[in-house]
Amino acid sequence: MLVLDHARRTGSKIRISGGGRCNFTNLHVTAGHYVSRNSHFCRSALARFTPRDVLDLIEQHHIAYQEKEAGQLFCVKSAAEIIALLEAECAQYGVEIRLKCSVTEIARGQNFMVATDQGAFRAESLVIATGGLSYPDLGASGLGHAVGKQFGLKVVPPRPGLVPFLFAARDQKVFQGLAGISLDTAVSCGTKRYRGNILFTHRGLSGPAALQASLSWTPGELLTIDLLPDTDILREFMARRRSRIELRTMLASWLPKRFAEAWCDQMTISKPFDQTSDRALKALADGLHAWNVLPKGTEGYATAEVTAGGVDTDELSSKTMEAKKVPGLYFIGEVVDVTGELGGYNLHWAWASGFAAGQVA
Repeated sequence: MLVLDHARRTGSKIRISGGGRCNFTNLHVTAGHYVSRNSHFCRSALARFTPRDVLDLIEQHHIAYQEKEAGQLFCVKSAAEIIALLEAECAQYGVEIRLKCSVTEIARGQNFMVATDQGAFRAESLVIATGGLSYPDLGASGLGHAVGKQFGLKVVPPRPGLVPFLFAARDQKVFQGLAGISLDTAVSCGTKRYRGNILFTHRGLSGPAALQASLSWTPGELLTIDLLPDTDILREFMARRRSRIELRTMLASWLPKRFAEAWCDQMTISKPFDQTSDRALKALADGLHAWNVLPKGTEGYATAEVTAGGVDTDELSSKTMEAKKVPGLYFIGEVVDVTGELGGYNLHWAWASGFAAGQVA
């Protein structure tokens, strides 16, 4: 078995994942944590390679790990331990890894022929595990999508996923001074609702809830953000109806002061409570529970954690990841139109889909 990698060293994306500690799986993996045109496609592979299977391998290699929030599992020391595990497993089974090996052509006759700058290689089975377009500085490319198209497979148009949003000009002018402020929110996009923090940046919105929403977002679509998901803010307002405190001061009891001031400036409300109409208070409360943001776009592949879209799952066997039209050709991981939410789900899909293909390739 031979692995061809154009990078200078193995596991470049793994090395930086999870802040350098690699969020290698999640205890709560289900198909519901993935976005795809076919929401059922990933079920088979996930059922046959579970978080427990990942942990068995981690424990065999004596890698210390810890659970963080929501079932996320990280290395205690370093992501480099996961790379060392993979290299050790390859060595044990006689897998050769060729680094700095760039593919120049792929052809199929009786077998597959892969031409590279280190020579040509032939094999009965070819597994495409090239990832997507995210992290171009690490050498990411669209090679896997191109191979799919070369062999006549449909490719769902790729797009940046788990990526920060950019404000439209008006919102940026209002909120750019809030860079660094984080809020606990619920962000809705279409039928999806993501609970977690948002982070204001100089150009827009980041943070876990915003990144999650980017998986479902399409250009021109609104984000609806509940800035106080655990608080009935209208009831709180009415309970203080006779107060002479200004709204922005009162609002700072629930939200960071700088945000409260910017929000009230945007709403053009600066009166004390007892001089503000019930209608104005309701409008303010409604806006806090349903702040509609129309992003200009996203920051793109340079900061996207994953590439959504990819080789259409209709083209592949859900049991083996083999292309239905091209026997012996397999696609696994991020290059496939299966994209996980934040929290270790994308790496788990890489392991599970790789395991599925590895049983037969």
